[in-house]
Amino acid sequence: MAGSSAAAHGTLVREMSLPTPTARAPHRFLLGAWFAAGLGLVTDVALAQPTLPAVPWVGPATPALDSPGAAAARAVLPHLRLPPGFQIEPFAMVPGARHLAVSPSGTQLVVGSRQDRVWQVRERGPADREVRLVAPELSWRLPNGVCWGADGTLFVAELNRVLALPRAESLSDDDRVSAVAVVPQGQLVPPEEATANHGARVCRVDAQGRLYLALGQPYNVQPRGKVALYERLGIGGIIRMDGRDGSRREVLAVGIRNSVGLTLQPGSQTVWFTDNQTDRLGDDTPPGELNRITQPAPEHFGYPWFQGRDVRIAGSAVATDLTDLPPPPRWTRPQAEFPAHQAQLGLTFYTGQQFPPEYRGGIFVAAHGSWNRSQPTGALVQFVPLRPDGSAGTPQVFAEGWLDPATGRYRGRPVDVAVWRDGSLLVSDDAAGVVWRIHYRQP
Repeated sequence: MAGSSAAAHGTLVREMSLPTPTARAPHRFLLGAWFAAGLGLVTDVALAQPTLPAVPWVGPATPALDSPGAAAARAVLPHLRLPPGFQIEPFAMVPGARHLAVSPSGTQLVVGSRQDRVWQVRERGPADREVRLVAPELSWRLPNGVCWGADGTLFVAELNRVLALPRAESLSDDDRVSAVAVVPQGQLVPPEEATANHGARVCRVDAQGRLYLALGQPYNVQPRGKVALYERLGIGGIIRMDGRDGSRREVLAVGIRNSVGLTLQPGSQTVWFTDNQTDRLGDDTPPGELNRITQPAPEHFGYPWFQGRDVRIAGSAVATDLTDLPPPPRWTRPQAEFPAHQAQLGLTFYTGQQFPPEYRGGIFVAAHGSWNRSQPTGALVQFVPLRPDGSAGTPQVFAEGWLDPATGRYRGRPVDVAVWRDGSLLVSDDAAGVVWRIHYRQP
């Protein structure tokens, strides 16, 4: 994807081998469950869900803005530009801050990372915030995706595992927690398909307690021999399962390259997601995407045949082996397109009341920034209004300045956005190691 190094077509970027599935859930059974899910069938059989030994819920606290990086973050502020009345400030220093999850009561923020750490930010008062590690004794592996259930359960989506931390919202700082493997290690995708390239998972939980996960496929463009397999398994797609035990797993959407942004529309619970662009086709193509699931599962979004509304990928210079591969009979075009290679990642509906009325109910999107474009682009936050019929309007730049146009260097790189309890907007930044807060005051 734009924004991280991508594997060449037909070459898989591999990491250390992952543990094999547990004896209670043999690999052959798991493949059967994966294939059933990919065929649109609902699998009622719950896989093994080991409960991990109890560990401390959080580590020691550090002041949220008491670190050498805080001064560097404040030095960026004069360069950042927002509409009149909006102001931005550091909210908390969080190393490698990636995806964000505000607890149901709004009392804490959990932040994922691409490292081996998950963070908690708790606000004790208007200017009194502290940062702690979440379950620091657990062995995390790329715990990028974090999300909350309505009952206060915290879910963490790793490269090839999903853990649930029951009642995490109500735990005190000195409590212990026993994590439950909703999807045990090695069973989210077949181990041979789990690599750090496009392996940053994202998740959401709906009002019925169903867990949604976006699974990137690990190539720039998947080779011909992987296309049908990935559609069956939901790799390069979005899957859904029961958040309690991982049962009733199904593939909701396929034909996606690498989504690192997923959200549920308030009320309807409709799934919206971003998708990242194919590399090495030029600086200005293909566009980034904002998508919405509207058709029965599994809905096809065109990849690897098409990206954007009409850019042909199959048969291009980066996918010559797909030239004569028949495309799907129908596929869904994106709701909105973004400029190429900006790497749109996290997104959220604005549900607060602090911002002016024109922002309420619309979508904020974080653009991480390009990684190999000749002239860098992105590193900003966009706003997408919704039309009266519920479709997406034209994206507009909301916050920018993290990219220095004179040097092409990044001052920061937005990853995700979330609405805080006071209606302000939080923006994670994994380059500057900070969560920003954007708030509004009538000019």
